[in-house]
Amino acid sequence: MSDYRATIGLEIHAELKTHTKMFCACANDADEREPNKNICPVCMAHPGTLPVINREAVHKVLLVGTALGSTLADYTEFDRKSYFYPDIPKGYQISQYKRPLVEGGTLEGVEITRIHLEEDTARSQHEGDKSLVDYNRGGVPLMELVTEPVIHDAETAGRFARELQLLLRYLGAGEANMEKGEMRVEANISVSKSEKLGTKVEVKNLNSFRSVERAIAYELARQAKVLGDGGTIVQETRGWDETKQVTFSQRKKEGSADYRYFPDPDLPKLLLSEISEFSAEHLKQEISGKLPWEKRARYIALGLKSEDAEMFVRDTLVGDFFDAAAKFLKEPKLVLLAANYIANDIAGEKLYTESNIASLFATLVRMNGEGKLSSRATKDILPYVLRGEDPEQIAKEKGLIQQNDESSMAVVAQKVIDANPTVVADYKAGKEAAMQFLIGHGMKESKGSANPGALRSAIQKILA
Repeated sequence: MSDYRATIGLEIHAELKTHTKMFCACANDADEREPNKNICPVCMAHPGTLPVINREAVHKVLLVGTALGSTLADYTEFDRKSYFYPDIPKGYQISQYKRPLVEGGTLEGVEITRIHLEEDTARSQHEGDKSLVDYNRGGVPLMELVTEPVIHDAETAGRFARELQLLLRYLGAGEANMEKGEMRVEANISVSKSEKLGTKVEVKNLNSFRSVERAIAYELARQAKVLGDGGTIVQETRGWDETKQVTFSQRKKEGSADYRYFPDPDLPKLLLSEISEFSAEHLKQEISGKLPWEKRARYIALGLKSEDAEMFVRDTLVGDFFDAAAKFLKEPKLVLLAANYIANDIAGEKLYTESNIASLFATLVRMNGEGKLSSRATKDILPYVLRGEDPEQIAKEKGLIQQNDESSMAVVAQKVIDANPTVVADYKAGKEAAMQFLIGHGMKESKGSANPGALRSAIQKILA
């Protein structure tokens, strides 16, 4: 593969989170299990029915375009994309061709060609020699994003898709759950020995980020081998076999002319400048402070480790909990201490969503930061805090408040010294590890309530 230049472009479809379908009043419910429940004469293309554009769907696509620094269309229209399959009852799909809502922009350093809006197809289920079609999904608003062919490795493609999913979730545009088919990735892949693009092969309907990366890596290697053996790459559409970890040929790749695009005569042209909520100023204000990369940069500026910052960005429950706790703590040192406990001891828990838990957690962190609690005691109290209990009360009840006063430490230190004369002799002989042994026994003697630093000072003072 080192002899070949890889070129990859992505086409990503994402269902939008709207109340109704794209052109009718049927519910947009991805979790509906009863087949053909959310259908009506409009989305089933009965004669005499007329589609109506979903304003909410247009709005969400424009939000995405604004976040990506794209150019938003003023004049836009919908087109008919003609092809015949049981999952589109009209015999065509309403989509956008020459005049998409969004053009240009970048994400993760990858240039974007366009973002347009269309209706999703129904869902086909094949059982033996028959097929069933569930039209609940048919007509759901579907955003399609197309990148420029500027990606050159599988990892970049996977990173781009992950960041797009995150953006859709942050903007409330869609859940983009790939396992549910709410986000589907198609990769256009070619290899060549020069800057000129090779023959393009499309790998369709990749439904996990791992599949995206593995399918691209496999296809790049396959094409390089074909060319290396003197063969020719066929322009085609291929699928991905997750079990065998290989791509397989599906059909010859269609061109845009095969779809016979033309403007839909039943839908009005849109002049977005006439709609105040779609103005660039309004959209920018709406997304201000809500973008995942803004949150990531803020965490890094606070001094968080990059892996912790990434966790807080991707898991919004954890990130929101950290933000809430940080407001109570404010001091940079305590904020970083809170981040460490959240990343290592709280992430994965499901008990921290109530509003008062963050303030109780902040109190616990402050007690640790001020030396009132040892790290071990803090972790022991943490489960009680996540259940809504007062950390100060729990610490007092269990005798976990750290002892710092000299008289108490002197008593503990003397007991440890008297009980371990051999270890004391080792320490006086220059063995530093002996001091850690004495401190450990002192912590056990005090049931964890002694401050290790104060205990060390007390032991050293007596031995001196």
